[in-house]
Amino acid sequence: MKILHPNSVKYVATLLLMTLLTLMAGCTPSHDWREVRGSDGAFSILMPAKPATLTRQIDLDGVKVSMSMMAAEIDNVTYAVGSVELADDSAAKIALLAMKTAMVRNISGTVLREKSAGSTIDLEARGAPTGGAPRLLIARFVSNNKRAYQVIVTGPEKAIAREQVDTFMTSFKLP
Repeated sequence: MKILHPNSVKYVATLLLMTLLTLMAGCTPSHDWREVRGSDGAFSILMPAKPATLTRQIDLDGVKVSMSMMAAEIDNVTYAVGSVELADDSAAKIALLAMKTAMVRNISGTVLREKSAGSTIDLEARGAPTGGAPRLLIARFVSNNKRAYQVIVTGPEKAIAREQVDTFMTSFKLP
């Protein structure tokens, strides 16, 4: 039986530790899902990372509103929720169409699938913004009382995992 030199034991132990750490890093999921709430408490959703938030003025077919946005980007895929408050329920429903049109226009896209049910529009579009790479847009537009929401996932088609999209979309909840 051959006895290892103490330096050899350190080398083997270091090599095993480095291998273990490499394997653990490879198993670390890129999506760190957490429940977050809109700044006004109007919704909750699972985000794949800590989201950034922003509020800015937008124009929805001639109606100027403040849109609150919450977004996170993982592996070149953006997960975002935007919400606006309008004068009444009918204005919120009309805003859904303007939001949908603007999002498809942002990627110079073509709608691949669209389904409307009540105050919800689900769609999938493909396009490429001017000077940009091709993108897939998966979106849900929802109105509830005086509020309109857009829940979107967008990025390179090959980078979008349908399981992650389902987790994100199905977690969107209104109070």
